Amino acid sequence: MSDVGPSSVPSGAPSTRRPPAPRLPWPEPGRVVLECRGLSRDLGTTVLTRVLSNVSLRVHEREFVSVTGASGSGKSTLLYLLGALDRPTEGSVLIDGQDASAEDDEGRAVLRSEKLGFVFQFHFLLPEFTVLENVMLPMLRRGARSSSSVREHAREVIAAMGLGELEKRRPNQLSGGQQQRVSIARAVANDPRIILADEPTGNLDSKNGEVVMSVFESLVRNQGITVVMVTHERDFAAHASRQLVMYDGEIVEDRDQRA
Repeated sequence: MSDVGPSSVPSGAPSTRRPPAPRLPWPEPGRVVLECRGLSRDLGTTVLTRVLSNVSLRVHEREFVSVTGASGSGKSTLLYLLGALDRPTEGSVLIDGQDASAEDDEGRAVLRSEKLGFVFQFHFLLPEFTVLENVMLPMLRRGARSSSSVREHAREVIAAMGLGELEKRRPNQLSGGQQQRVSIARAVANDPRIILADEPTGNLDSKNGEVVMSVFESLVRNQGITVVMVTHERDFAAHASRQLVMYDGEIVEDRDQRA
């Protein structure tokens, strides 16, 4: 019996692969919601290493921005500074018009709680709590909603992520892709203006990575949330409406991908 492979398929035979669905147009960017001016960061004590050098950037509402570059290019450092998780050596960060660099630790924590949502490579879900409880926790900590409203809103967000039937499960009863969607639900629950994601697909296979990209796209298109995502995956970076490329602590390319 002869082997049957791709070479044996007649050239005129119809392909069984579906063509990719056409991309929907991106919404027009709105006002500036995240900005840095002359941002630099040095690491070390006796010997200083400059890991970020004089970066200025404006990110608008309804943008999905991917940040790419080789390891050590400064992309995660930039994200942590934009998220007021670290302080710059020089320069300033404005979050929704507010200068995070001028705030003390308490003020920066309030700013993060009110304006930002974070998604990391490791989901950091609390293993002793259910999906519902994990999503409720940031809202309870913020204290802007009643306990009944917190529970109701958490269920709405979980359902929107396609996880409604899993709300009573604990993290160890979920797949990796489901856990990451729960972490996105937790980030979205406080109604942030901006979501900052650091390698959110780093521990996922390509199929689950595509699901996470679809969730981010939906947040931008349907809810007007701004997403800034650090990734080393070119295919995932291509999902964004705008791509920044970093090299040696500087942004060397700013690419519009809306077309």
